Amino acid sequence: MQVKKILFTGILCACSMLVHAQRAVIFGTVRSSEGETLPGATISVRETSAGAFSDQNGKFRIEKLPAGNVSITVTFMGYQPETRTVKLGENHEQRVDFKLSAAAMDLQEASVIGLSETREAAKLAFNITAIDAKQLHNTTLDLSNVLDRVSGVRVRETGGVGSNFNFSLNGFTGRQVKFFIDGIPMDNFGSSFQLNNIPVNLADRVEIYKGVVPIALGSDALGGAVNIITNPNRRNYLDVSYSYGSFNTHRSAVNTGVTTQNGFTFQLNAFQNYSDNNYWVDVDVVPDLNTGLSVPMRVRRFHDKYRNETVIAQVGVVNKAFADRLLLGITLGQNAADIQTGNRMYEVYGQRRRKGNIVMPSLKYAKKDLLVKGLNLALNANFNLGQEQSIDTAFRQYNWLGEFIYKESNPNTPGGEVSRMFYKFRNNNGLVNATLSYQLGQKHALTLNNTFNTFNRKGEDVLDPENLDNKQPKRTSKNVIGLAYRYDVSSKWNTTFFVKEYIQKSVSHNILNNEYYVQENTFSKQGYGLATTYFLLPQLQLKGSYEKSYRLPENEELFGDVVNLASNYNLRPESSHNFNLGVNYTTTISKIHNFYVDANLIYRSASDFIRPSLYSSFGRAIQQMVNLRDVTNSGVDGEIRYSFRRLFSAGVNVTYQNIRNNTKFEGQSTTVSPVYRDRIPNMPYLFGNANASVFFKNVGGEGNTLTIGYNLLYVHEFYLRWPSQGAAGSKLTVPEQVAHDASVVYSLAGGKYNIAVECRNIADATLYDNFSLQKPSRSFNVKLRYFLVK
Repeated sequence: MQVKKILFTGILCACSMLVHAQRAVIFGTVRSSEGETLPGATISVRETSAGAFSDQNGKFRIEKLPAGNVSITVTFMGYQPETRTVKLGENHEQRVDFKLSAAAMDLQEASVIGLSETREAAKLAFNITAIDAKQLHNTTLDLSNVLDRVSGVRVRETGGVGSNFNFSLNGFTGRQVKFFIDGIPMDNFGSSFQLNNIPVNLADRVEIYKGVVPIALGSDALGGAVNIITNPNRRNYLDVSYSYGSFNTHRSAVNTGVTTQNGFTFQLNAFQNYSDNNYWVDVDVVPDLNTGLSVPMRVRRFHDKYRNETVIAQVGVVNKAFADRLLLGITLGQNAADIQTGNRMYEVYGQRRRKGNIVMPSLKYAKKDLLVKGLNLALNANFNLGQEQSIDTAFRQYNWLGEFIYKESNPNTPGGEVSRMFYKFRNNNGLVNATLSYQLGQKHALTLNNTFNTFNRKGEDVLDPENLDNKQPKRTSKNVIGLAYRYDVSSKWNTTFFVKEYIQKSVSHNILNNEYYVQENTFSKQGYGLATTYFLLPQLQLKGSYEKSYRLPENEELFGDVVNLASNYNLRPESSHNFNLGVNYTTTISKIHNFYVDANLIYRSASDFIRPSLYSSFGRAIQQMVNLRDVTNSGVDGEIRYSFRRLFSAGVNVTYQNIRNNTKFEGQSTTVSPVYRDRIPNMPYLFGNANASVFFKNVGGEGNTLTIGYNLLYVHEFYLRWPSQGAAGSKLTVPEQVAHDASVVYSLAGGKYNIAVECRNIADATLYDNFSLQKPSRSFNVKLRYFLVK
């Protein structure tokens, strides 16, 4: 509490500072020659030490300038600097807008995966990696594939297209990392709108926050966040693509937008995915289901089809006196997925499946200089009316050959393939996110955010409508309030302090003496932290941050996902002391050799750590989220990139994370736990990527480009269960993985017409992820894309 009092006292002192009378002011916007705003551009005035950075909308403002002629220079990585001379009058405000042209050489453009440290990311104290997704729009990657190539990130999927996935960032995994789309939490989007079914074409860029998350995102993230930016600042554009690949995989996407001169705007994003997912797997097959004897074989998955269709439409106005942006939107989508296996591959299903849809109206409002200059408001709200279904009605037992026997002959086996059900339910998710920021002069800024979530699952089993368990309450409400103060000490140094309040109330049920009773849990926690950055040199930056963070249990962790994750109503919030140190350096030699180096150290000390655990029930492996009392994680990730002109680019990144169980005594026991200081099982601790690409200009005509790319994924072997348990020769491990991908992209007419051919898992290696679930074998894909912008 003493720390919070000090922070609030500092904030109040900053608010009371008087702003001296201005002599002259310049303001304006920095854009690219294509009309896109450039956040984080550097604006400097030669005659004074004054300067500024453009904000997230490309806008800047510099006050207290002398009257007379001044020279203003704008610089932005990857663009030619521009200098303008302006004559200023006493107490005069002058608007100066800049349009920068792309530089001849650009390190971030040369990256085969579009990895870049944007200027906005570099100037802020938060540890951010920003991916320029536009450079990946010719690939068939979805957003989870893209993120899996970033240092510190590991995306572990349970199968092919549309499968469940587990996202890990610097050792924090699952819901400990939060996802946003245009700054709006994705907690309530449902199964029809997930990271691994969103095509990369939907995103303009993707920001990965490693550690401390900005207050404006309104998050209870424990270890970081991912923000997908979808709205480019193009006035009129059309982006259409279609791809076809192995396992009968089809993907298509349409993104278009129109903005008229009077401010009317319409945006449409639509995409679909379909795949049979009938790739090859190496499993133990039971040819005779009556005997149960297994034989190792290589077979195709036979019950794993996936499809989804999604449309996002928004209509409204921009650049009006009452609103910079006012959009009313609707997101409509549906998905259907067969369930081929459970949490381990000795379980095989032939008719289990799930379905879902999303019907989500939304409101977006933003206004700068609301009522007074420097006061900005952003408001977002949505409510998901979508429905989810889990279907298990076949009284059958399958093997990996697609053969089955009827289960009635075994009275001890529950109905259905797992548990007979035809369960339909709505989660009734609602969200309101509001951010109010105020700029106090050139050096001080305040940000206040409040994010409110509601959840109320209601459903019934068509086959068992009187089931009492389904009639019990499953409700939560969550409120995260944050206040931040930013102090720009100088153009080299800025620091942000913040405090947060986390509030959650959940209503569930329990059983005592075969009777149901309502169970209520209420949590109220306080967090705080700071983030700072300093430029030792213009090309050499240091970053540091600390946060006392909390993460409230998610709805699916509490109530289960009705597929493979069981409920745990007694989960407690997890907390962590997070420390981050980072350094990055960028340099150019002889104007043709570009180097970028980035390294980060992390330390996490977490309590009530939430992680997946397996237990056995009716011969099945059941997954449930549990609290592991204390966990520590120390780690490092680093990246080196090199490019030569716009002809060649290469890079490598490596991540090491030492995640240990720090619970010395279990429960009331005075005996040291046998797994004390063990490495947390089923979690990769050493992995990395390497990639390279070669660019051939004007192939077959002026403005045509041929790009050949390569990517390598490496994951070191790790234990499936506690390392200190069991005999050395019989321990289960997820083996070392090495995967190779290659692509050829041919762009014509400056990128208007594009064709790409890709091969993933070239060596057809056996790749594993969660609990040894195999990933797809070798596949080929081709993609056609048309892009037009005005």
